[in-house]
Amino acid sequence: MDFRDSDAPAGPRGADVLPQTAAAAVKVVVVGGFGVGKTTMVGAVSEIKPLTTEETMTRAGIGVDDTRGVTRKTTTTVAMDFGRISINDELVLYLFGTPGQERFWFLWRGLFEGALGAVVLLDTRRLEISFDVIGRLEERGVPFVVAVNSFPGAPEHPVEELREALDLPPAVPILVCDARRRDSSRDVLLTLMRYLYSQAATQEAM
Repeated sequence: MDFRDSDAPAGPRGADVLPQTAAAAVKVVVVGGFGVGKTTMVGAVSEIKPLTTEETMTRAGIGVDDTRGVTRKTTTTVAMDFGRISINDELVLYLFGTPGQERFWFLWRGLFEGALGAVVLLDTRRLEISFDVIGRLEERGVPFVVAVNSFPGAPEHPVEELREALDLPPAVPILVCDARRRDSSRDVLLTLMRYLYSQAATQEAM
């Protein structure tokens, strides 16, 4: 499967029109707990101006929303983030970032519909918030990769320790990323596409 190199310049390309050669569009969801970098990733990698539904956090969320580790965060996604990236001249990914606060998780069901795969963003300072996220994907049978977002001061763990803590099978890719960087976020999506491709090839061979 032909993928472009990941050394494209940072930021949106500004090309709002799909290439005429585009033959396939794939829906990908970017999921994770509150404040793990979903909006940041979609915005960093999208070649169009991303659609966001961020709202200012209010006192109404006190005692309801878990803000441990992200106490300085002042906005939150209340519906979804949306972006688009062309992986090559024929394959286009539509990215849907889910809201992270648990009170908005009822929206996930609709966002998962039609998704071919998912990226689970992880914050090692708050590893426990990823358990339910991964469980929901496994229940729906959505293939996923795990991307450990690099936060300053966050503990670093070997991949196999994370795999064991998250109870993930050996085939599920786990990689470290910086969601702020377009090239790093794009590498995560390329890893997901290769994983989906390998899974499809394995199933065809059975």
